[in-house]
Amino acid sequence: MCTAATYKTKDFYFGRTLDYEFSYKDEVTITPRNFPFHFIEKGNIDTHYAIIGMAYVTENYPLYYDAINEKGLAMAGLNFVGNAVYKEKIEGYDNIAQFEFIPWLLSQCATVREARGLIEKMNLLNIPFNDKLPLAQLHWIIADNERAITVESVKEGIKIYENPVGVLTNNPPFDKQMFELNNYMHLSTKSPENKFSTDLNLETYSRGMGAIGLPGDLSSQSRFIRAAFVKMNSVSADTENESVSQFFHILNSVDQQRGCCQLENGKYEITIYTSYCNANKGIYYYTTYNNHQITAINMHNENLDTSEIITYPIIKEEQIKMQN
Repeated sequence: MCTAATYKTKDFYFGRTLDYEFSYKDEVTITPRNFPFHFIEKGNIDTHYAIIGMAYVTENYPLYYDAINEKGLAMAGLNFVGNAVYKEKIEGYDNIAQFEFIPWLLSQCATVREARGLIEKMNLLNIPFNDKLPLAQLHWIIADNERAITVESVKEGIKIYENPVGVLTNNPPFDKQMFELNNYMHLSTKSPENKFSTDLNLETYSRGMGAIGLPGDLSSQSRFIRAAFVKMNSVSADTENESVSQFFHILNSVDQQRGCCQLENGKYEITIYTSYCNANKGIYYYTTYNNHQITAINMHNENLDTSEIITYPIIKEEQIKMQN
């Protein structure tokens, strides 16, 4: 399962955890402006905005899990198993395969407003990339410097939700995730007051008691509540280093540790990677389960006017700095 979030200081940041029991050949992938994107029903887009994100590149096509484009629009797909429904081709709509969704929007749109305009004319097709890659059941968070939305393709059609917290996890559908926050409006960053009874001399015995009741389990609904609370109350300076550090702390609050979420096949779900992007500057930061050192790749340090995909294999081995 996964968690995605936005964060804003001086710049706009976007990131996510990818939680699963295995990964494909994940690479930080830059798609330059002149790489020809082919869309099954819409033909080619030969010139477009440059994109950077985490992807599995196969058959010279970047299957992005999450990405930002050079204009600062960000997008991530998260598991939405049991609720995602894709359809057959519908005349009069832009018919886009599920795996084409991120490239379709990020290649053309500079803002959430522009993206929403395209989504309102879209139908997501139930076509896998190939017979070796199953059709992923996903929903998406799309964000820019000003706002975020959640997009879900369900049996009733495509639904678009405003996302005022800038957080998304997996199930249930987003409107139910947001409604659940009503049950936690009592949480506070401050010490609680005794409202239990005026006849009892109840006192705080620890710092942090205002957040008693904040879910600590690994379910997607609980992770949504925890990430929303941490993100909405997060404080940091607006320098790049402090913003990056703080955002990793936000996402680390929903880390999946090996051994805590056992699956039926005997494997364990873990946080395979955590990403954090400065969407204004085009910098993609990441850590992996076995590498806590932050690695950064700046898309603008590459020639973005070429036509060949640029990839950086992720560093998985722990990088330890010996101080003596």
